[in-house]
Amino acid sequence: MNDWQPTASFDALRLRARLNAAVRAFFAQRGVTEVETPVMSMAGNTDPNIASFHLEFSGRTDGGPRTRWLRTSPEYPLKRLLAAGFGDCYELGRVFRDGEAGGRHNPEFTMLEWYRLGWDHHRLIEETAELVQVALALVGRTATLVRVDYHTLYREGLGIDPASASVDVLRRALGDVVIDPAGLTRDDWLDLLMTHRLQPAFPPDQLLAVYDYPASQCALARVRADAVPVAERFELYLGPLELANGYHELADAAEQGARFDRDLQVRRERDNALPPRDERLLQGLAAGFPQCAGVALGMDRLMMALAGTGRIADVLAFDFARA
Repeated sequence: MNDWQPTASFDALRLRARLNAAVRAFFAQRGVTEVETPVMSMAGNTDPNIASFHLEFSGRTDGGPRTRWLRTSPEYPLKRLLAAGFGDCYELGRVFRDGEAGGRHNPEFTMLEWYRLGWDHHRLIEETAELVQVALALVGRTATLVRVDYHTLYREGLGIDPASASVDVLRRALGDVVIDPAGLTRDDWLDLLMTHRLQPAFPPDQLLAVYDYPASQCALARVRADAVPVAERFELYLGPLELANGYHELADAAEQGARFDRDLQVRRERDNALPPRDERLLQGLAAGFPQCAGVALGMDRLMMALAGTGRIADVLAFDFARA
């Protein structure tokens, strides 16, 4: 048995070290400060499509809950720092998601997340692409940045209007892709079209920024009241690989609380766990959250692109099966 051996090559591990150093140098040159925030929290991620790990603390809690949740991203504490007036910051660290293990997923992985005061999502697209270009240069590669809004991508790529197409039209657009429709929402069908029909056709040496998503997919982004309202967010793809997800950040505490509650209602309907809302985040938003944009980038996904592999195990010292 050789399962004590690392799953990544030594070259891959050294490349990751160079990538981490390049990220830190990139932000140091721009005056963005690295911070560290808690991995365990009293609150959890309410997103119905993300499962969180939780644990029970056996020591003294001074009245606090014994159940603590492992972070799925550092977003909430980073936003509390912004609300307190800290300024531009980033975190490079481990995050955890339950139920995600396989060829492209590991339950613990590395996320880079950063925030820029006074920026919108369009300006942050540029910086995110610049960072990926720095990473690609480590292996002698380049990629061209192309921008497209979500609605244009679906109209030109699939011949459908994502704002008005019926669920039946969306299902037919999947072609010969067979999906069990039980419990799927309209947004789920749109996501399936992205992953099964659109992403596979993205050119390998192209950075594609897809922006202004349907308002129903707003997550923690602002919604702009156009004729057809859109969420001011973007996703960045390198070829068919999704690397980053960014927002022009919502600053309205009441609206954010309402979104948490809607998430929890969906979780109840699915009989899923009900993580507590992050009340401290809501307090921070109510105290006066600055206009800003933020983005989370999957470092393991980026490493996979740099190493030219489709297996996450190839860029981890020890993957979930050998941890």
